[in-house]
Amino acid sequence: MAYRDMGNEKGADALMADMAARDGFVPFAPPYIVAGDMVIGQTAHILAWLADRHGFGGGDLATDLQLIELQLTVTDIVEEMHSVHHPVSGNLYYEDQKDAAARKAEDFRESRIPKYCDYFEAALGVHPGPFALGDRWTHVDTSLFQMMEGLNYAFPQRMAALGGNYPRLYALCEAVTGIDGIKAYLASGRRLSFNEDGIFRHYPELDAA
Repeated sequence: MAYRDMGNEKGADALMADMAARDGFVPFAPPYIVAGDMVIGQTAHILAWLADRHGFGGGDLATDLQLIELQLTVTDIVEEMHSVHHPVSGNLYYEDQKDAAARKAEDFRESRIPKYCDYFEAALGVHPGPFALGDRWTHVDTSLFQMMEGLNYAFPQRMAALGGNYPRLYALCEAVTGIDGIKAYLASGRRLSFNEDGIFRHYPELDAA
């Protein structure tokens, strides 16, 4: 499926200008997708539309809603991840809230990462793997892969200590990297590396086993 990544191609300023110039129900923030006259914001919402259009959802309403439930739970942990390095305010630099970030990171490492990973590990046990629906890939599998990649980047010590608890999640990650389209994407310049300007950030002082 051909697409253009405008944020990557033209930069954040151009993306924000495009969003500001739109009328009607505009996205609150990136990411959003533009397809003809249609503009859709929110990651889970975008993926639900793409899955319906291109056939990588569940194929029936009940299953699609369950996949979206998992997808929204991924959104929850992503939001909590952001609050680790910005626990006081998103308008302050990390350096202005490091003490609060250290306290938040300890709770996130010790409590929240296992809680979420336990949940997803159990969800992957509903069907014989490696994917959430068994042998058929859907959008939520890619999101779980990106979540695990991000957690391993941000908290390598903690994730190494927990890794043996989540064989299904790591089997899913391996399976996702074997999908032809995903493999090509990961090897291309379109896949942005994790960095300290994104959601998943590695600050060594916030990590521990």
